[in-house]
Amino acid sequence: MPQSLYRWLKSLCCLLLFATGQAAYAADAAVRAHILAVSDTVKSGKYVRQRFSTQLEQPFNPDDARKKLLIIGDSHAQDLTNALWENGVQQRYQFSTRRIPAICGLYLGTENIKALIDQKHRAICAEADTLHNALPQIRQADVVIIAANWKLWSVQRLQTTVQNLAMQAPQQLFVVGRKNFGKLRLRQYLRLSATELRQLRNPVRGAQQAINQIMQQTLARDVFVDIQGLLCQSADDCPLFTPELRLISFDGGHLTQDGARYVGGVLLRHSPLDRL
Repeated sequence: MPQSLYRWLKSLCCLLLFATGQAAYAADAAVRAHILAVSDTVKSGKYVRQRFSTQLEQPFNPDDARKKLLIIGDSHAQDLTNALWENGVQQRYQFSTRRIPAICGLYLGTENIKALIDQKHRAICAEADTLHNALPQIRQADVVIIAANWKLWSVQRLQTTVQNLAMQAPQQLFVVGRKNFGKLRLRQYLRLSATELRQLRNPVRGAQQAINQIMQQTLARDVFVDIQGLLCQSADDCPLFTPELRLISFDGGHLTQDGARYVGGVLLRHSPLDRL
């Protein structure tokens, strides 16, 4: 090989390696900037709540040609609203929301559930919205989605709740299970490379397995949306980042904007919600 050509190829290789290194550094820096941005829990929490709040108990417009979608639940219902909205579902549906706090649980039936609610929360729950109060709007909706950080006692009574909702075809009911991404260590992630973050899986503990198992056994396959199973593909651990290396959750339970966009895409392709 001529010496001049050898030197030229060597220089080209060095430039390519430098460019590749610079690109990798820029990608890692972008990931770190994203982690720092979503770690602002006040700002991220506002994102979770805001869209749900603007649609809270919004009456359906009879002059609107779009179908009517009612989302009921706690902050996990807020996440679901964002996940659907980030994927354009509002173009096909009117949205209305009803908030039932996680501390109160979701149940519709004749049983007195007061003793099942923590005593310190009973006053709040006595004033909160309920599935019973939502029934008139449920009757108006084309689609009803219930999403919550489900309590064990609540899922143990889900069959009764679904029966008492008395949904009539062509109405559609979907019940979204609990999701949890485990305890996050954002400072630790700042020190990891993009490759390490992409491979990272976080252990998930608590009542997730027991609650999801009851829901799978209780609900019809075209009703239950197993969000944990779809996102994690495991009962024991879960990825923390989207394929584009954006945090799915900023606190282990609630979705970032990028996470909502990613989760909504998964649910609308691979769950009963693909019928929306």
